[in-house]
Amino acid sequence: MLTSTQNNLVKKIRKLHSTKERDKQGLFLIEGTHLIKEACDVGYPLVNVCCTIQWQKNNQVLWNDVCSRCNYADIVSQEVLNLIATTIRPNGIIATAVRRSDSINIPLNGIIIALEAIQDPGNLGTIIRTSVAAGAAGLWVSKDSVDLDNPKVLRASAGQWFHLPMTVIADLRKTVKQAQQAGIQVIASLPNANLIYWDVDWQQPSLILLGNEGAGLSPDLSAIADFQVNIPLYPRVESLNVGVAGSLMLYEALRQRSLQ
Repeated sequence: MLTSTQNNLVKKIRKLHSTKERDKQGLFLIEGTHLIKEACDVGYPLVNVCCTIQWQKNNQVLWNDVCSRCNYADIVSQEVLNLIATTIRPNGIIATAVRRSDSINIPLNGIIIALEAIQDPGNLGTIIRTSVAAGAAGLWVSKDSVDLDNPKVLRASAGQWFHLPMTVIADLRKTVKQAQQAGIQVIASLPNANLIYWDVDWQQPSLILLGNEGAGLSPDLSAIADFQVNIPLYPRVESLNVGVAGSLMLYEALRQRSLQ
């Protein structure tokens, strides 16, 4: 059992709280029973796994599965688990895993979400969760967005992080233009647009552009959209959370596609 908070592995895992160390080590954290199970269900490659003795006793089947998939597994004290966790009350198990490749190919069909400079991990996790629920083909995020594997993103996705093709795009405008040239209609969400989002033909292959929580979409991106759409709001409401806005469009696309 690992009990020392000064252990080298413990120190390395704790460093994964930061973006810099995730970049350096090429690893990220998966925390809690639910996320670990989702990772195992899709065969996601695990590296190191640490759990408390109580968690192991309560989850023997999952523990055996985890041990068969990872490079190293060990029992740790509650003090060690508390140190390496990003939550106040960790669920009993934490794993490190290999980061996703930025070269994942997302088919240019169906519905794709493209996010520019999204900063809130809760918003990104919500969009991931809703994208899976509504049957989206995949997700692109600009390089200046919050990390895809930020621990809060994984938690907010409720495990759906492992079920959606996602990639970080270095030049989002260029990639959007390429999708457009391949026959994808590009739809930008803008507060002052004249077209309402439900008036778009979502049965066509579509790319939804959503912008930063405060600044919205950059002019460069919104200008190349085939359609600029708004979401109607009562006068007292200035705007919607980007996760809510994305959800509305995803489900309108699902509704229209179900009529085919």
